[in-house]
Amino acid sequence: MFHSRLVLSLSWICLVALLAVGAALGRRGESKPAGHLWNGTGRTSLGKQIWQDSFGDGFPDGARLDRVEDRENFLRWVTFLAESQYYRQSPGATEEIQDCAGLLRYAYRNALVEHSAAWRRAANLPYEPGFGDVAKFAYPRWPLGRGLFRTRPGPFAASDLDRGSFAEFADAATLLHYNTFFVSRQIGGARPGDLLFFYQPTQGEAYHSMLFVGRSHFQPEGFDWIVYHTGDLDGRRGEIRELQASLLTRHPDPRWRPLAANSRFLGVYRFEILR
Repeated sequence: MFHSRLVLSLSWICLVALLAVGAALGRRGESKPAGHLWNGTGRTSLGKQIWQDSFGDGFPDGARLDRVEDRENFLRWVTFLAESQYYRQSPGATEEIQDCAGLLRYAYRNALVEHSAAWRRAANLPYEPGFGDVAKFAYPRWPLGRGLFRTRPGPFAASDLDRGSFAEFADAATLLHYNTFFVSRQIGGARPGDLLFFYQPTQGEAYHSMLFVGRSHFQPEGFDWIVYHTGDLDGRRGEIRELQASLLTRHPDPRWRPLAANSRFLGVYRFEILR
């Protein structure tokens, strides 16, 4: 009888110990901050719905900014970061931003990261903007892992994560065809954070992009502004420029006017993650 009770007691002790270990392991897996749904690889077990592609544009719904606050914070950061490079380039951005797409890649990626104290020191911002962060995820802890930009046509498929359908690099043509959607042929339809695309077939890089800032984060006047990188200037290193949107519509070279009558102007586009 004593032996049976001893065996039963030991069994209960083992069961309690196993339950305690399981609970501890579960707590270790819950260390991600609230609102950040993704682990370090960008994979998640929250359900198949996050991998659905409701628009057939190649992006899973889990990678879209579906909360108003997240969209607003992303747009504040992407316009601020792009415009701030005109006033004071961040040390790490100098080599990356060599053309128009480089400026957009830099602003897009850094708008999605966690803006920690260490990041802010490294970014060397002209001033502290006081924006909040995207809460749904923080790059690279998001569904696409290290990938940021889609590189091929077609709706999203699970195999895209393993066959190079997303990459950290994208040129202007890739941004246009696989990472943005058409909004308008009129610049009046642009919102802050939208992109303007041009096609100049006689130039070395035919596709060119600009970012519509809207009201400036730096200029006191209440005008709409556009920021862009010129790309190579006849063998010379290009530069970041900013100008009022109204002046661009009167550009001396009609090919660069963002007007419906200009066949070289492809239109106003918006990032796919904002659908």
